[in-house]
Amino acid sequence: MNEQRSHIRFATADLPLRDDVRNLGTLVGQMLAEQVSAGFLDEVEQVRTHAIERRESGQPLVQLAEPLAGLAPEHAESLVRAFATYFQVVNIAERVHRIRRRRDYQRAGSARPQPDGLHDALARLKEQGVGLDELARWLPRIDIEPVFTAHPTESVRRVLLDKEQIMVGALLNGLDGGRTPGERAADRSRFQMALTSSWQTSDSAPVRPTVEGEREHVGYYLTRVLYRVVPVLYETLDEAIVQTYGQCLPLPALLRFGTWVGGDMDGNPNVDAGTIQATFQAQRDVLLKLYSAELEQLTSVLTQSSGRVGVAVALQQRLAHYRQRLPQVVSSPRHADMPYRQLLDYMGERLRQTLAGTDDAYAGPHELEQDIQCMLDSLLANRGEHAGAFALRRLQWRVRTFGFHLARLDVRQESRVHEQALAEVVAGLETARPQQRAQLLAPFAAGGQALPAASGEAGQRLDAVFAALASARAQHGSGALGNYIISMAHDRADLLAVLALARRGGLVDAQGQVPLDVVPLFETIDDLAHATATLRDLFADPVYQRHLAARGNRQTVMLGYSDSGKDGGIVASRWGLQRAQVEMMDVARQAGVALGFFHGRGGSISRGGGKTTHAVQAAPRGSIDGHLRVTEQGEVIHRKYGIRALALRSLEQTTGAVLRASLRPRPLDPREEQWKPVMELLAAESSKAYRGLVGHSQFMHWFRKATPVDVIERMTLGSRPSRRLGSDAGLSNLRAIPWVFAWSQARAGIPGWYGVGSGLQAAVTAGHEATLREMAQQWPFFKTLLDDVAMVLSKGDITIAESFSALSGPLHGVFFPMVRGEHALTVHWLGRLSGQPSLLAQDPRLALSIRLRNPYIDPMSVLQADLLRRWREAGSQDEDPLLRALKACVNGVAQGLQNTG
Repeated sequence: MNEQRSHIRFATADLPLRDDVRNLGTLVGQMLAEQVSAGFLDEVEQVRTHAIERRESGQPLVQLAEPLAGLAPEHAESLVRAFATYFQVVNIAERVHRIRRRRDYQRAGSARPQPDGLHDALARLKEQGVGLDELARWLPRIDIEPVFTAHPTESVRRVLLDKEQIMVGALLNGLDGGRTPGERAADRSRFQMALTSSWQTSDSAPVRPTVEGEREHVGYYLTRVLYRVVPVLYETLDEAIVQTYGQCLPLPALLRFGTWVGGDMDGNPNVDAGTIQATFQAQRDVLLKLYSAELEQLTSVLTQSSGRVGVAVALQQRLAHYRQRLPQVVSSPRHADMPYRQLLDYMGERLRQTLAGTDDAYAGPHELEQDIQCMLDSLLANRGEHAGAFALRRLQWRVRTFGFHLARLDVRQESRVHEQALAEVVAGLETARPQQRAQLLAPFAAGGQALPAASGEAGQRLDAVFAALASARAQHGSGALGNYIISMAHDRADLLAVLALARRGGLVDAQGQVPLDVVPLFETIDDLAHATATLRDLFADPVYQRHLAARGNRQTVMLGYSDSGKDGGIVASRWGLQRAQVEMMDVARQAGVALGFFHGRGGSISRGGGKTTHAVQAAPRGSIDGHLRVTEQGEVIHRKYGIRALALRSLEQTTGAVLRASLRPRPLDPREEQWKPVMELLAAESSKAYRGLVGHSQFMHWFRKATPVDVIERMTLGSRPSRRLGSDAGLSNLRAIPWVFAWSQARAGIPGWYGVGSGLQAAVTAGHEATLREMAQQWPFFKTLLDDVAMVLSKGDITIAESFSALSGPLHGVFFPMVRGEHALTVHWLGRLSGQPSLLAQDPRLALSIRLRNPYIDPMSVLQADLLRRWREAGSQDEDPLLRALKACVNGVAQGLQNTG
């Protein structure tokens, strides 16, 4: 499995990566020979060599496909898993190489800060005239909140991720070059053990994960990675400020986390009031146990004796108070002269009481933080800076970040569900127009009139949900509650509906207001186009004005990248989102409302994925304003937060990008007014071409035959069904995740580029080629769009896509000529506008990665198309060994492409 293409040149900084890949490929080969046979390894090598030759010499796909046709399912599965295992170790090597490069920058110090890190961001801001005072004024306004979702886009099961951590750790040990021969041998043995155990473990779980399982999966990253990393982020920021400005600043909390797991009811019947309550409690329990363990660790650090060092009066008074309040706590007589250790004993008892929910519980995280601050103040006043303050500060940052709730829980439901529940008890609502609906709901939303009791299941389920939120607020504090998100929101009545239902469910505070941030999710092209009018109407509504006033006149709007892309294509989606943000900011400014955007980004480019730094730079000027709330989904969570060093890097990049976009947003470019009409034309023509494809009466039949979507639907990736409510088999009812996942697997990537070529051609025909070239070079929004499309095209393969399309029979001749023509047009115009010799010339590291990966993905794709044909011809049975092999193909291709949905 070694890479022998000597004519492929690596940058000097990437030579260690080349060596790691070569060495790990050797380990994979040894494992395959041991677990299967030496002959099998030879076969894998032959297939690999043929795949490389086909790519490098431009041979037809049949040269690779013919030898792989008709293989027994078990044999095909083994071949696929062999290539997938190679990608597993390559992915690990690339992640570890990122850490190696980060360490190289850190060794270089201030002379060469790592691009996009905090040191780099502050240095750039200082160059742009940002002084220490201005930075100090801005820091309290920074609010960054990654929100973890359970969308089924992580195709690798949890037990395999655990083994991957062992392999990562073994490889990381070798980075410092100081390992002894025995230690290196032990690292190699650990790596081989995890690698072989992974081979002997099934790729997919036999059943779909439960909501509880999804919560534990996301909790893994929150508790085992981010809990450890968060204090280091603040230490890094503090160091960067001192290095840049020569003095330190008091740092406010800049970061918090959110989650949808257990609260995302939209289309998932497995999520309800019970999962909401269980999630609040589970997150609280695991976090308080982490705090308790950390306090226990501190007892071996804070052993200062009162006879050796002074102790602040405030700490002595707190101890006296606790002795009276918690007489059951008896410290060892050996610790009688250790005031800090005694206080830690009392704090541990209060945490235990908090877990049990008894009278001596902490009222909230602020009380725990007061105890920590009391110890910290005493230490600092008595020569204790280097005798425990470091460890206390780390615990303090964790408490400030995670509170007692770990991550704020968002709740989401579709507007039609609210409407159905209200139509049961509000006469005329079902047939009323939007303005009439708002008028009918206003008295109930305002609290002036009680909403009649629920008469059907939909209303009763929602009553239970709001009752659960009211209970959680009382038990866990308002900081535990996230947003209530309305998917498929269309007008102000949708938000008033939530207020009315919340009141009936008992979610009302002492002032008679609904203590909940209600967030509309605009996710279709049409809803984005009408979002400005919806907000204007909403802000003028007297009932909602009172609600906003009680919420500090702050409104969050969620932007849907997935469904807008599925609805109108990538150009119309990106432009609709960009334009809507600018227009909504104007409306909010006129209404005196502080507007924040919640970006519903997925893992793939067509669902808003990509580098966060690029997305922030391309965002409309002023739209960040210190605030970034964004979803993190599936394989993106693992890629960004699976390893502590990379999680820290991701958080640094995000924080640095938000600081730069907020304190020094890019200058207003007057040319944007000239560019906008061109973008309008491009978006309209691109969407027209896209809708011409997906709107065809036979398109969904072709889609289901030309992609492995039927295999994906049978995989145990998530607890949520692949379709929304109802049995409609149309595109509008299909979730964006399986839609994108299926096209990615078929190597077509249609959602990420189709229509772009037609849009560009139309703009050129209208005389805008020079303007387009200017936009591609000078407008971050447009440049990012084109770069993203180029990446999707580079990861795809039109020839392999054709082999999947051929599975559709006569429909192949109807649709694939359209795809091939649009593909050629898009590649042509991307090349013309960039002036580069290849699609990814501006990102040579990514181009090299894709070039090295594609020949290894190709055999899996060829096998997948052949297996898919045979499985369908045999009746598409769930127990067919062909399906098991197909599932292995899905996992393997996803490993290779590094993105699913």
